[in-house]
Amino acid sequence: MTTLVFGHKSPDTDSTGSPLIWEWFLNHTGTDAKAVLLGDPNTEAAFVAERWGFALPEIIADVADDQACVIVDTNNPAELPANINGADVQAIIDHHKLVGGLETKGPIDITIRPLACTATIMHDLMSEHAAHMPDGIKGLMLSCILSDTLGFRSPTTTDVDKALATALAADLGIDMTAYADEMFAAKSDVSAFSDAELIRMDSKEYEVDGTKFRVSVLETTAPNIPLDRKDSLMESFKTVAKEDGVDEVLLFVVDIIKEEATLLVPNDLVKGVAEKSFGASVSGDTVVLPGIMSRKKQIIPNLKV
Repeated sequence: MTTLVFGHKSPDTDSTGSPLIWEWFLNHTGTDAKAVLLGDPNTEAAFVAERWGFALPEIIADVADDQACVIVDTNNPAELPANINGADVQAIIDHHKLVGGLETKGPIDITIRPLACTATIMHDLMSEHAAHMPDGIKGLMLSCILSDTLGFRSPTTTDVDKALATALAADLGIDMTAYADEMFAAKSDVSAFSDAELIRMDSKEYEVDGTKFRVSVLETTAPNIPLDRKDSLMESFKTVAKEDGVDEVLLFVVDIIKEEATLLVPNDLVKGVAEKSFGASVSGDTVVLPGIMSRKKQIIPNLKV
Protein backbone atom coordinates (compact mmCIF):
# COMPACT_ATOMS: atom_id res chain seq x y z
CA MET A 1 0.00 0.00 0.00
CA THR A 2 1.19 3.52 -0.80
CA THR A 3 1.80 5.63 2.30
CA LEU A 4 0.16 9.05 2.09
CA VAL A 5 2.04 12.02 3.56
CA PHE A 6 0.11 15.17 4.42
CA GLY A 7 0.04 18.21 6.65
CA HIS A 8 -2.81 20.33 7.94
CA LYS A 9 -5.84 21.79 6.22
CA SER A 10 -5.37 25.27 4.67
CA PRO A 11 -1.84 24.23 3.67
CA ASP A 12 0.93 26.80 3.87
CA THR A 13 4.47 26.37 2.56
CA ASP A 14 5.58 23.99 5.33
CA SER A 15 2.43 21.83 4.98
CA THR A 16 2.95 21.73 1.20
CA GLY A 17 6.73 21.36 1.05
CA SER A 18 7.25 18.96 3.95
CA PRO A 19 4.96 16.24 2.52
CA LEU A 20 6.95 16.43 -0.74
CA ILE A 21 10.23 16.28 1.18
CA TRP A 22 9.12 13.25 3.19
CA GLU A 23 7.70 11.58 0.07
CA TRP A 24 11.19 11.81 -1.43
CA PHE A 25 12.81 10.44 1.72
CA LEU A 26 10.44 7.49 2.10
CA ASN A 27 10.78 6.56 -1.56
CA HIS A 28 14.56 6.98 -1.33
CA THR A 29 14.66 4.56 1.61
CA GLY A 30 12.35 1.96 0.09
CA THR A 31 8.80 2.90 1.13
CA ASP A 32 6.25 3.68 -1.57
CA ALA A 33 4.96 7.12 -0.58
CA LYS A 34 2.84 9.89 -2.04
CA ALA A 35 2.45 13.49 -0.86
CA VAL A 36 -1.10 14.84 -0.80
CA LEU A 37 -2.77 18.05 0.38
CA LEU A 38 -5.88 18.69 2.47
CA GLY A 39 -6.89 21.80 0.54
CA ASP A 40 -5.69 24.45 -1.86
CA PRO A 41 -2.25 25.77 -0.87
CA ASN A 42 -1.69 29.48 -0.35
CA THR A 43 -0.03 31.62 -3.01
CA GLU A 44 3.42 31.37 -1.45
CA ALA A 45 3.29 27.57 -1.33
CA ALA A 46 2.19 27.43 -4.97
CA PHE A 47 5.05 29.76 -5.93
CA VAL A 48 7.59 27.62 -4.05
CA ALA A 49 6.42 24.36 -5.64
CA GLU A 50 6.68 25.82 -9.14
CA ARG A 51 10.03 27.48 -8.39
CA TRP A 52 11.60 24.14 -7.48
CA GLY A 53 9.97 22.10 -10.24
CA PHE A 54 7.17 20.29 -8.39
CA ALA A 55 3.58 19.83 -9.43
CA LEU A 56 1.22 20.54 -6.57
CA PRO A 57 0.15 17.29 -4.88
CA GLU A 58 -3.35 15.90 -5.25
CA ILE A 59 -5.95 17.29 -2.87
CA ILE A 60 -7.85 14.67 -0.87
CA ALA A 61 -11.08 15.08 1.10
CA ASP A 62 -10.62 12.20 3.54
CA VAL A 63 -8.66 9.01 4.16
CA ALA A 64 -9.98 5.45 3.96
CA ASP A 65 -9.99 2.97 6.80
CA ASP A 66 -6.52 1.42 7.29
CA GLN A 67 -4.88 3.83 4.83
CA ALA A 68 -1.20 4.05 5.73
CA CYS A 69 -0.21 7.66 6.33
CA VAL A 70 2.34 10.00 7.87
CA ILE A 71 1.17 13.27 9.41
CA VAL A 72 3.48 16.28 9.22
CA ASP A 73 3.29 19.85 10.55
CA THR A 74 0.33 19.16 12.85
CA ASN A 75 -1.02 16.68 15.38
CA ASN A 76 -4.41 18.36 15.78
CA PRO A 77 -7.41 16.21 14.71
CA ALA A 78 -9.36 19.39 13.87
CA GLU A 79 -6.83 20.09 11.10
CA LEU A 80 -6.87 16.56 9.70
CA PRO A 81 -9.26 14.35 7.68
CA ALA A 82 -12.49 13.39 9.42
CA ASN A 83 -11.57 9.67 9.37
CA ILE A 84 -8.00 10.12 10.58
CA ASN A 85 -8.56 7.78 13.54
CA GLY A 86 -9.72 5.09 11.12
CA ALA A 87 -6.52 5.36 9.08
CA ASP A 88 -3.24 3.61 9.87
CA VAL A 89 -1.16 6.54 11.11
CA GLN A 90 2.45 5.38 11.12
CA ALA A 91 4.32 8.53 12.12
CA ILE A 92 3.90 12.16 13.16
CA ILE A 93 6.55 14.80 12.52
CA ASP A 94 5.63 18.16 13.98
CA HIS A 95 6.76 21.34 15.74
CA HIS A 96 3.49 22.38 17.41
CA LYS A 97 2.25 21.68 20.91
CA LEU A 98 0.69 18.26 21.55
CA VAL A 99 -3.09 18.58 21.23
CA GLY A 100 -4.33 15.03 21.78
CA GLY A 101 -7.28 13.16 20.31
CA LEU A 102 -5.51 11.02 17.73
CA GLU A 103 -5.92 7.24 18.01
CA THR A 104 -3.59 4.87 16.17
CA LYS A 105 -3.68 1.20 15.17
CA GLY A 106 -0.48 0.47 17.05
CA PRO A 107 2.75 2.05 18.29
CA ILE A 108 4.06 4.77 15.97
CA ASP A 109 7.06 7.06 15.55
CA ILE A 110 6.32 10.53 16.94
CA THR A 111 8.78 13.40 16.67
CA ILE A 112 7.70 16.79 18.00
CA ARG A 113 10.48 19.30 18.56
CA PRO A 114 10.54 23.00 19.52
CA LEU A 115 11.95 24.15 16.19
CA ALA A 116 10.49 26.72 13.80
CA CYS A 117 9.87 24.35 10.92
CA THR A 118 8.89 20.74 10.26
CA ALA A 119 11.41 20.56 7.41
CA THR A 120 14.24 21.30 9.85
CA ILE A 121 13.23 18.28 11.91
CA MET A 122 13.05 16.15 8.78
CA HIS A 123 16.63 17.01 7.84
CA ASP A 124 17.84 15.64 11.16
CA LEU A 125 15.66 12.51 10.90
CA MET A 126 17.13 11.77 7.45
CA SER A 127 20.58 11.37 9.00
CA GLU A 128 23.13 10.36 6.33
CA HIS A 129 20.42 10.22 3.65
CA ALA A 130 20.18 14.04 3.72
CA ALA A 131 23.41 14.13 1.70
CA HIS A 132 21.49 12.58 -1.21
CA MET A 133 18.78 15.24 -1.39
CA PRO A 134 18.41 16.63 -4.93
CA ASP A 135 18.41 20.39 -5.39
CA GLY A 136 14.62 20.51 -5.66
CA ILE A 137 14.21 18.95 -2.22
CA LYS A 138 16.86 21.26 -0.78
CA GLY A 139 14.98 24.19 -2.28
CA LEU A 140 11.71 23.07 -0.71
CA MET A 141 13.43 22.65 2.65
CA LEU A 142 14.98 26.11 2.47
CA SER A 143 11.63 27.60 1.46
CA CYS A 144 9.79 25.96 4.35
CA ILE A 145 12.29 27.37 6.84
CA LEU A 146 12.22 30.89 5.39
CA SER A 147 8.43 30.82 5.36
CA ASP A 148 7.91 29.55 8.90
CA THR A 149 10.56 31.90 10.35
CA LEU A 150 9.40 34.88 8.24
CA GLY A 151 12.97 35.27 7.06
CA PHE A 152 14.27 34.74 10.63
CA ARG A 153 12.07 37.54 12.01
CA SER A 154 9.70 35.22 13.87
CA PRO A 155 10.39 34.55 17.57
CA THR A 156 10.03 30.84 16.76
CA THR A 157 13.36 30.93 14.87
CA THR A 158 16.10 28.80 16.40
CA ASP A 159 19.82 28.60 15.69
CA VAL A 160 19.20 25.13 14.24
CA ASP A 161 16.72 26.46 11.68
CA LYS A 162 18.97 29.35 10.73
CA ALA A 163 22.10 27.22 10.39
CA LEU A 164 20.36 24.68 8.16
CA ALA A 165 18.82 27.38 5.95
CA THR A 166 22.20 29.06 5.58
CA ALA A 167 23.85 25.79 4.58
CA LEU A 168 21.09 24.94 2.09
CA ALA A 169 21.24 28.40 0.52
CA ALA A 170 25.01 28.07 0.14
CA ASP A 171 24.62 24.65 -1.52
CA LEU A 172 22.06 26.08 -3.94
CA GLY A 173 23.84 29.36 -4.59
CA ILE A 174 20.76 31.26 -3.37
CA ASP A 175 20.70 34.76 -1.86
CA MET A 176 18.38 34.05 1.07
CA THR A 177 17.21 37.63 1.55
CA ALA A 178 16.33 38.13 -2.11
CA TYR A 179 14.63 34.75 -2.33
CA ALA A 180 12.63 35.34 0.86
CA ASP A 181 11.46 38.66 -0.60
CA GLU A 182 10.20 36.79 -3.68
CA MET A 183 8.33 34.33 -1.49
CA PHE A 184 6.73 37.04 0.64
CA ALA A 185 5.70 38.98 -2.46
CA ALA A 186 3.93 35.85 -3.71
CA LYS A 187 2.26 35.41 -0.32
CA SER A 188 1.09 39.04 -0.35
CA ASP A 189 -0.67 38.72 -3.70
CA VAL A 190 -4.14 37.93 -2.36
CA SER A 191 -6.30 40.22 -4.47
CA ALA A 192 -7.88 37.30 -6.35
CA PHE A 193 -9.24 35.64 -3.20
CA SER A 194 -12.69 36.11 -1.72
CA ASP A 195 -13.09 37.31 1.86
CA ALA A 196 -13.95 33.80 3.06
CA GLU A 197 -10.92 32.36 1.25
CA LEU A 198 -8.65 34.93 2.90
CA ILE A 199 -10.06 34.16 6.33
CA ARG A 200 -9.50 30.42 5.88
CA MET A 201 -6.20 30.68 3.98
CA ASP A 202 -3.96 30.28 7.03
CA SER A 203 -6.14 29.47 9.99
CA LYS A 204 -6.48 27.08 12.89
CA GLU A 205 -9.37 26.24 15.20
CA TYR A 206 -8.70 26.82 18.89
CA GLU A 207 -10.95 26.77 21.94
CA VAL A 208 -10.50 29.08 24.94
CA ASP A 209 -12.63 28.48 28.04
CA GLY A 210 -15.50 27.07 25.98
CA THR A 211 -15.33 29.67 23.20
CA LYS A 212 -14.35 28.26 19.81
CA PHE A 213 -12.22 30.51 17.60
CA ARG A 214 -10.96 30.33 14.06
CA VAL A 215 -7.59 32.02 14.48
CA SER A 216 -6.52 33.33 11.09
CA VAL A 217 -3.23 34.95 10.12
CA LEU A 218 -2.31 36.82 6.94
CA GLU A 219 1.45 37.29 6.74
CA THR A 220 2.24 39.98 4.19
CA THR A 221 4.64 42.68 3.06
CA ALA A 222 1.62 44.68 1.81
CA PRO A 223 -0.80 44.85 4.77
CA ASN A 224 -2.80 47.61 3.11
CA ILE A 225 -4.20 45.06 0.62
CA PRO A 226 -6.22 43.05 3.19
CA LEU A 227 -6.75 46.02 5.54
CA ASP A 228 -8.39 48.01 2.75
CA ARG A 229 -10.99 45.21 2.76
CA LYS A 230 -11.49 45.16 6.53
CA ASP A 231 -15.19 46.10 6.45
CA SER A 232 -16.14 43.29 4.08
CA LEU A 233 -13.79 40.86 5.83
CA MET A 234 -15.40 41.53 9.20
CA GLU A 235 -18.86 41.14 7.68
CA SER A 236 -17.74 37.73 6.36
CA PHE A 237 -16.62 36.64 9.84
CA LYS A 238 -20.22 35.81 10.72
CA THR A 239 -20.73 33.56 7.70
CA VAL A 240 -17.40 31.77 8.12
CA ALA A 241 -18.00 31.22 11.84
CA LYS A 242 -21.44 29.76 11.21
CA GLU A 243 -20.26 27.50 8.37
CA ASP A 244 -17.23 26.28 10.31
CA GLY A 245 -19.00 25.73 13.62
CA VAL A 246 -16.99 28.25 15.64
CA ASP A 247 -18.11 31.16 17.80
CA GLU A 248 -15.81 33.84 16.43
CA VAL A 249 -13.09 34.59 13.89
CA LEU A 250 -9.87 36.29 14.95
CA LEU A 251 -7.97 37.73 11.97
CA PHE A 252 -4.41 38.99 12.47
CA VAL A 253 -2.74 40.79 9.55
CA VAL A 254 0.99 40.36 10.18
CA ASP A 255 3.24 43.01 8.66
CA ILE A 256 6.47 41.11 7.99
CA ILE A 257 8.51 44.29 7.48
CA LYS A 258 7.28 46.28 10.49
CA GLU A 259 7.14 43.14 12.64
CA GLU A 260 3.67 43.81 14.02
CA ALA A 261 0.15 42.48 13.70
CA THR A 262 -3.14 44.29 13.19
CA LEU A 263 -6.16 42.54 14.71
CA LEU A 264 -9.57 43.27 13.19
CA VAL A 265 -12.07 44.07 15.94
CA PRO A 266 -15.70 43.60 14.82
CA ASN A 267 -17.36 43.39 18.25
CA ASP A 268 -16.98 43.54 22.02
CA LEU A 269 -15.94 39.88 22.29
CA VAL A 270 -12.88 40.43 20.10
CA LYS A 271 -12.20 43.76 21.83
CA GLY A 272 -12.09 41.90 25.13
CA VAL A 273 -9.79 39.26 23.65
CA ALA A 274 -7.38 41.99 22.47
CA GLU A 275 -7.36 43.72 25.84
CA LYS A 276 -7.08 40.61 28.00
CA SER A 277 -4.69 38.68 25.76
CA PHE A 278 -2.30 41.39 24.63
CA GLY A 279 -2.84 44.28 27.03
CA ALA A 280 -4.04 46.40 24.12
CA SER A 281 -6.13 49.55 24.28
CA VAL A 282 -8.85 49.30 21.64
CA SER A 283 -10.65 52.39 20.38
CA GLY A 284 -11.77 51.38 16.89
CA ASP A 285 -12.29 48.37 14.65
CA THR A 286 -8.59 47.55 14.43
CA VAL A 287 -5.72 47.44 16.91
CA VAL A 288 -1.98 47.25 16.19
CA LEU A 289 -0.02 44.74 18.27
CA PRO A 290 3.72 45.60 18.09
CA GLY A 291 6.08 42.64 17.92
CA ILE A 292 3.34 40.06 17.42
CA MET A 293 4.49 37.75 14.59
CA SER A 294 3.80 34.15 15.58
CA ARG A 295 0.41 32.49 16.04
CA LYS A 296 2.08 29.44 17.57
CA LYS A 297 4.28 31.24 20.10
CA GLN A 298 2.65 34.63 20.72
CA ILE A 299 -1.04 34.48 19.78
CA ILE A 300 -2.48 31.06 20.66
CA PRO A 301 -0.74 30.70 24.07
CA ASN A 302 -1.93 34.16 25.18
CA LEU A 303 -5.60 34.01 24.12
CA LYS A 304 -8.03 34.90 26.91
CA VAL A 305 -11.76 35.66 26.85
